[in-house]
Amino acid sequence: MSPSRTIHRCLVQAAITLQHTSETSRLDAEVLLAAVLQRDRTYLYAYSETLVAEAIAQVFFQHVARRQRGEPIAHITGSREFWSLPISVNNSTLIPRPDTELLVETALHLCDKENARVLDLGTGTGAIALALAKEKDTWQIDAVDKQADAVQLAQHNADVFALCNVRIYESDWFTAVPDSRCFDVVISNPPYIAADDKHLLQGDVRFEPRSALVAADEGYADLFFIVRTAKTFLCDAGLLLLEHGYAQGEKLRAYLQQCGYSNIHTVCDYSGNERVTHAVWRVGVKNG
Repeated sequence: MSPSRTIHRCLVQAAITLQHTSETSRLDAEVLLAAVLQRDRTYLYAYSETLVAEAIAQVFFQHVARRQRGEPIAHITGSREFWSLPISVNNSTLIPRPDTELLVETALHLCDKENARVLDLGTGTGAIALALAKEKDTWQIDAVDKQADAVQLAQHNADVFALCNVRIYESDWFTAVPDSRCFDVVISNPPYIAADDKHLLQGDVRFEPRSALVAADEGYADLFFIVRTAKTFLCDAGLLLLEHGYAQGEKLRAYLQQCGYSNIHTVCDYSGNERVTHAVWRVGVKNG
């Protein structure tokens, strides 16, 4: 063990290595070392002069090298916190984003039914469904994804958190959802990025599946499909909540109105960008 392999020195060296790769090089280094040590980040400060075993240091700097190549932190550590849940992630799904917590927050605020029935479309890691299940143990939640690997991952997360009020199964949007099912809430963070969006060549999204990011028709295809189809599965006064791109709110609101929804509103994210649009479906309304 080398005297230079203190926690402090490991972090300094890693931050220098990552300074041209990440705008948060020090934070990245801390998250990676905390994960390797299986400690929280406060430990790194409290015990900054503690020596790091050579084997641990080697694993840490292997992680740093992966991050230097641009690989997402969540893929390296295998986990991303969402709604205070350590969600397991892999490269088969979208990495849960902090902005998506707004979708969960809005659903909890708008739906006051004690025994609500919820459908989470394109569940991925299961983050949205599991956050709702954690907060509302009397809600019954169906969470679906068309990718078998994603369904397996979401089920793993549900099992880890012992959340028994979530039913996870494979479905291409609504295809495997029983026609007899009626939901109080349909919620989704679908693909909404246009295929030619320059951001697809930047950051973490380079390592995430395109199928979870990109939609046809300039990013609107899946959003509009869900708007059209959800009407069949929503109960009277059921809520539809959709995450979308910062510039898509106006067109999405117009389409919801065209399709006969009411009480249409958009909520801004923590950066002030339009991010979540919600609407109410009334059974018996003439389709648009």
